[in-house]
Amino acid sequence: MQKISVVIFVLMSSIFVSKAQNLQSPSDFLGYTLGTEFTRHHQVVDYFKMVASQLPNQVKLENYGETYERRPLYTAIISSEDNIKNLENIRLDHLKNAGIGDGNLGSNGIAIVWLSYNVHGNEASSTEASMKTIHSLLTEKQEWLRNTVVIIDPCLNPDGRDRYVNWYNQTKSTPYDTDQQANEQNEPWPRGRANHYLFDLNRDWVWASQKETQARLKVYNKWLPQIHVDFHEQGINEPYYFAPAAEPFHEIITDWQRDFQTQIGENHAKYFDANGWLYFTRERFDLLYPSYGDTYPTYLGAIGMTYEQGGQSGLGILNDEGNVLTLVDRVEHHHTTGLSTVEIASKNAEKLNTEFKKYFANTNFKYKSYVLRGSSDKIEGLKTLLDKHDITYGAAASGKISGYKYQDNKSGNLSGTSEDLVVSTNQPKGQMVQVLFEPNTTLADSITYDITAWSLPHAYGLDAIASTTLAATTTTSTTVETNQKNTSATGYMAKWDHMKDAAFLAELLKQNIKVRFTEKALTTKNPEQSFDSGALIIVRGDNKKIDNFDALVIAAANKFKRKIVAIASGFSQTGPDFGSPDVKLVHKQKVALLSGNYTSSLAYGEVWHFFEQQLQYPVTSINTDNFAQTDLDAYSVLVIPNGYYNRFFNESNLEKLQHWIKKGGKVIAIDGALNIFADHKDFGLKRNTTKDSTATKTNLTPYAEREREATNGMITGAIFKSKVDPTHPLAFGYDKNYFTLKSGSSAYSLLEDGYNVAYLGEDPKNVSGFAGKHTLKNLENSLIFGEERLGNGSIIYMADNILFRNFWENGKLFFVNAIFFVNNNAFKL
Repeated sequence: MQKISVVIFVLMSSIFVSKAQNLQSPSDFLGYTLGTEFTRHHQVVDYFKMVASQLPNQVKLENYGETYERRPLYTAIISSEDNIKNLENIRLDHLKNAGIGDGNLGSNGIAIVWLSYNVHGNEASSTEASMKTIHSLLTEKQEWLRNTVVIIDPCLNPDGRDRYVNWYNQTKSTPYDTDQQANEQNEPWPRGRANHYLFDLNRDWVWASQKETQARLKVYNKWLPQIHVDFHEQGINEPYYFAPAAEPFHEIITDWQRDFQTQIGENHAKYFDANGWLYFTRERFDLLYPSYGDTYPTYLGAIGMTYEQGGQSGLGILNDEGNVLTLVDRVEHHHTTGLSTVEIASKNAEKLNTEFKKYFANTNFKYKSYVLRGSSDKIEGLKTLLDKHDITYGAAASGKISGYKYQDNKSGNLSGTSEDLVVSTNQPKGQMVQVLFEPNTTLADSITYDITAWSLPHAYGLDAIASTTLAATTTTSTTVETNQKNTSATGYMAKWDHMKDAAFLAELLKQNIKVRFTEKALTTKNPEQSFDSGALIIVRGDNKKIDNFDALVIAAANKFKRKIVAIASGFSQTGPDFGSPDVKLVHKQKVALLSGNYTSSLAYGEVWHFFEQQLQYPVTSINTDNFAQTDLDAYSVLVIPNGYYNRFFNESNLEKLQHWIKKGGKVIAIDGALNIFADHKDFGLKRNTTKDSTATKTNLTPYAEREREATNGMITGAIFKSKVDPTHPLAFGYDKNYFTLKSGSSAYSLLEDGYNVAYLGEDPKNVSGFAGKHTLKNLENSLIFGEERLGNGSIIYMADNILFRNFWENGKLFFVNAIFFVNNNAFKL
């Protein structure tokens, strides 16, 4: 009987090997040699479906979501037949090593490797490589799959990739043109890098503002791989980049994670050296900012890595060294590093499990608890983000809590209540908690690839204490109150201090319900209740023509979970009455948004996404190519996102814009858009020109030190505490201070004739993140947000981009205030 079983096993094994060996290659399936054409996303999906159908015992294909343009998102999980049969147990046992779930405690000896391709759509070679990689693993490298589960996501950004591929296929010459100046080498705005809303998905891992990221995180956190690779492309003159990464490394990263990156890099180098391919390591791409495809996995115990191939260049291009870089070359390089990664994982599977377990067992944190206090809306917003990452939290128990106080940038304490939120490092994802909440990131090197500050208490506008002791928690239940209509009330009032209040307002305006807001604090008489500036007043008398007025208002309030108060009379106990000149009508604004050449596509996407997905209020995009012919009088607000407008706003375009503003139009200029107006004779905005006399003269700086010396004049995403005038409509919903994220060193002087609503005063200090020593002097008495009146209209200056990557939640109300509240007497449609 035993001999028969062995024979059956051998026979079945040979059948599966035969099936794998007969598996169609990507080239045979597609009908062209891989790398000689760009493959559309649906064809890539079809190939993976074919592989899964041919080898169901070794491949599990899962549809984990879809894009904004309804393209499907897939992962392919591949391993040996035995591992696929036991896949769920392998997953649960692996998570137990991270202290999560109910698997068997201890290493199962299986390495989990996740390969992510094409997060940037126009870095398109990696998706082609994903097809070749899965084919090679299943036909040539089966032995590696005995102790390795490989998860392949062939395309993280299908919308961006197809935007690029479709453009290229429509544009390219036959045969392809390698000239750098050829049409096919110069992708038009907005290019294919980003997703539908033009977000860089490689910077969205933590913030999860995009539906692709939200869907991926659900799957990623089910697996928590030990190795994660993010495949990219860089400039055409750059050789291949792979691990180890550059400094700075975040201090939470272990020696093992550093060392194993080097082992992986050395394994890659063996193959590249054999083929005569150039490469570089330990430069440019650091491991600090947590929202990348290499850092986010690293902070969850993985060996997280970025691989960069020279490219973004069609089917072939002549680089500056006189070599033709082809798509075939690019595919082969990514295919090689992908296989090499799986190889080294298979050879070190036991060690990967052991070190992964050690990572999560570490409890050596400076701060044990982060205690956060603020409005219930802000607390709920933070909870929503934490839920996306499976980070646990609780309600604070009563008692004194001491530690570092974020608002004051020094030691302090508070008395805990059940309304305060506690996020502890005493949980499986304690390392990630430390990274996201730490007051100030330790920098081993000032030369970084991205921003250096992101602390969640500041991003969400919460008071917080970082405590070196574990704060006690208690269990609470949340009761959601629903509003009831009151047909005898004069009207309804609602507070104004959160984006949900703004979404409620937008909903009412879309239904043509008239809404007022108070410019001064008031206390109603019946019932007696106090409301701050900006509070919404919905008066029955304004809406006599609205059928089912009460029902519509109540439905909108309940939809956004807004507590509204039915007011018996417009006669206030203190402050303005409902008919006061200080109680103004919110006009239903017609908003235009500048797009196209000269605008930053990413910045445009941030505003576009904000209107459609967050505020849910209509916006009309106007392309810069059509600006001269556009009738601006059809709009009351024009948003100009960050961009590069020196050549666009010539005398004619600027004169047109000025004329419209003087008639009553409002411009909201963000970040680089301020350069349109700065130092121009017709506007009051001036650049701060104060210089630090101790700055080293650039011409005397040695060549080798130029890059580092340049950091003295840079701000790489630092947080500053600004002063605020809360009486100005732009600042309704805020108090006297606001923590702003500065992503650059540009500085503008305080307005002499306008309104300086948020600003930095004397001796500004960054509370978190890196700011070069020469930048601080330049920031003295500099504008953050302000308003300049021009005729009947206004220009709202936003020196700091509050919509940057859409994660700085506490700044978004400034933007809504600019749309609906500032200069209420301006142009009305």
